[in-house]
Amino acid sequence: MNRTIDVLPTSWRIGLVYIFILRYVSPMLAGHRNALLAQLALALVIFVGGATAARSVELVMFEQPFCEWCEVWEDEVGIIYSKTAEGKRIPIRKVDIHDDRPADLRDIKPVIFTPTFVLIHNGAEIGRILGYPGEDHFWGLLNQILERLPADG
Repeated sequence: MNRTIDVLPTSWRIGLVYIFILRYVSPMLAGHRNALLAQLALALVIFVGGATAARSVELVMFEQPFCEWCEVWEDEVGIIYSKTAEGKRIPIRKVDIHDDRPADLRDIKPVIFTPTFVLIHNGAEIGRILGYPGEDHFWGLLNQILERLPADG
């Protein structure tokens, strides 16, 4: 299966936002004493706003130490996940099933097998993948679950 990989690092994206601000916002702020501070504040608002919006949907990978299939997933998918279209749209968070469950995941059904991938939208479970069935099946199952997301997700 062919995966589209976005190779533009986050630091470059931040730089591009700052360049945009310098090019288009600076002329408007030219006479102000705190123009540079205003530009930096605007860049931070844009960056943090985008990061916050991205967190309303996430893929949670429940794992445990010495999980053979978790390691296989990491070798086959994990190394590229954040660079794929799915990874850009849906960030992944890893949670050890033996640790205390984070407060925002307490309402999720129990997880017994690892790896288990749970797609979360605004705190609610949309779907899950039990185990790791191989790279091609993983992407297919993930895309089936993504189709269940509301239009705003």
